[in-house]
Amino acid sequence: MSSVLIKNESRLGLKLVAPAVGIIGLLVIYPILFNIYLSFFDVQLNGTKTFVGMENYTDLLGNPRYYHSIGVSVIYLIGTVVGTTVLGLAAAILMNQEFRFRNLARGLILLPYFAPVISVVFGWQFIFDPVNGIYNHVVVDVLHLTDSRENLIGNPDSALFVVILFDIWKHFPIAYLLFLAKLQSVPKDLYEAAAIDGQNAWGRFWHVTLPELRFVIATVVLLRIIWNLNRFEDVYLLAPNVETLPIFTYYQAFAGIVDQGVAAAISVIQLLVLVGLIWLYVRKVLKW
Repeated sequence: MSSVLIKNESRLGLKLVAPAVGIIGLLVIYPILFNIYLSFFDVQLNGTKTFVGMENYTDLLGNPRYYHSIGVSVIYLIGTVVGTTVLGLAAAILMNQEFRFRNLARGLILLPYFAPVISVVFGWQFIFDPVNGIYNHVVVDVLHLTDSRENLIGNPDSALFVVILFDIWKHFPIAYLLFLAKLQSVPKDLYEAAAIDGQNAWGRFWHVTLPELRFVIATVVLLRIIWNLNRFEDVYLLAPNVETLPIFTYYQAFAGIVDQGVAAAISVIQLLVLVGLIWLYVRKVLKW
């Protein structure tokens, strides 16, 4: 192949990827760089900016609400990541068995993930409504477990666990799909050999299923951590009193005493954490 042809192909390749690179630069790279820039300024609502250096970061590190939001985020991440992984794996193992209407059941499991967030949020808010909600009706009027109705979403402590349950229910289907795809590629000979060796169902799961799913489990866990560290709409729509890091950042930037410089500093720190997690995913899971 001549050098002229190679250069022409290189130019063609650059022209083909230039629109995508431009869009990424406009919608991703520029906001990131501008956000880093804002984190060093005191930003007023009228648009004026005063350079304050690292003051936003020092103020943030001295803010108890920031550490509270980190604690809430950690609980949220642990609950949702473990819950979606375990429930997705259990559903995948069940749906990998032969039974009647299996294809219908496989389709129904995906409904929570594809349902519009706003509609299912309203449904969950009705379930836990303190006056007419199904939860309080069952607990108080049917089972008589307590004498008083509770507003679980209105209480920030209990609302956190409602949000965790909602996220598990809403997003476990994506973990289920990944696990099921891998399970269908596991040779049945491995299970037959394990059964011949005397392994029961638990032994076959521990010695065959888990080793085969190790890569997928690591992928699901890391991706769920990355996604949920940024998750805003589910939490804010269902229980805005649960201050995870994205919710706390929103309040700093747009509600109450607006301090967009501090909000930008929060985003920069969160970006660094995400970059570290993405690096871990690429190096340890994808092994690039």
